[in-house]
Amino acid sequence: MRAFTIGFAAIAIAVFGLTVLAERILIPILRSKKAGQRILEIGPRWHKSKEGTPTMGGLGFILASLLVLSVFFIVQAVKGRSAEYIPLSLTIVYAVMNGAIGFVDDYYKLIKKQNEGLTWKQKLFLQLVAASAYVCVMSYTGNFETVIRIPFTAISLELSYAAYPVAVILLAGVVNGANITDGIDGLASSITFLIGGFFAVWGFYLLDMQLSVLAAVLVGLSLGFLVYNFHPAKVFMGDTGSLFIGGLVIAGGFQVGDVGVVLLISMVFILEMLSSLLQRLYFKLTHGKRLFKMAPVHHHFEKCGWTENKIVFVFSLTELLFCIFAWLAL
Repeated sequence: MRAFTIGFAAIAIAVFGLTVLAERILIPILRSKKAGQRILEIGPRWHKSKEGTPTMGGLGFILASLLVLSVFFIVQAVKGRSAEYIPLSLTIVYAVMNGAIGFVDDYYKLIKKQNEGLTWKQKLFLQLVAASAYVCVMSYTGNFETVIRIPFTAISLELSYAAYPVAVILLAGVVNGANITDGIDGLASSITFLIGGFFAVWGFYLLDMQLSVLAAVLVGLSLGFLVYNFHPAKVFMGDTGSLFIGGLVIAGGFQVGDVGVVLLISMVFILEMLSSLLQRLYFKLTHGKRLFKMAPVHHHFEKCGWTENKIVFVFSLTELLFCIFAWLAL
């Protein structure tokens, strides 16, 4: 237990410190490159004041995380224990693949000056390719479970070959949910911190060092980024950061072999994604009517007069409740 505590604290503090330092260096660079967010006319009019705020801030915490993890993996390799950490290493690779997709998207936004970046079809295709590659390699290395346990029940479903497409859909879905949640100052970062906290408690409970390391990374990067991202934000993580975070979170479920629990703690991401999907479907089916005042749902509450800080607080409280439910489902 002492090793877990020291290891978790060391990694979390290192990622936090390096993220704060990286963002401090990165923000002026992004400003000099005019890498500022453009706000669409269809977006909330009060967000116009955010226009020009540097984006792609996710690069800072990605680099910080990879630097700390590189040291961790080197130490484990010297100890001859590198094979034990294959699931964690594949989780990191999957997150980096998604971060790379986000980087390309952000690059197009900045260089092409198009707020849309990649088309949704291009982005989804790349995400499905990344998810498929992750599932295949996890299966090849013997770290992929085809059984899904249903939370709060004694039921375990053997999906057999159907587990592969289901896994790909779940991976891409949660990653997109994290991306969509990043629309208000501090929202995605706060949710990520709580998920990291749940992973930490879960890792200590299972004495799972890989999960503990992942938790430390999530806690460190989210707190480090919140230093600059809390309202009013000095930098946005962009798709680069949100897709990376989404990849870490959902792949963590496959890493530990209990996807059902991770879906519970990812529910805020999932509900945000579903609110956008339902808005589109309802708009088409009713020929122009809207289910929400604006989607995703955090913008609906903005339209209702909620402040950004209130939305972050309420959504974080909701996330905490989902974490409690998930713990009870273990």
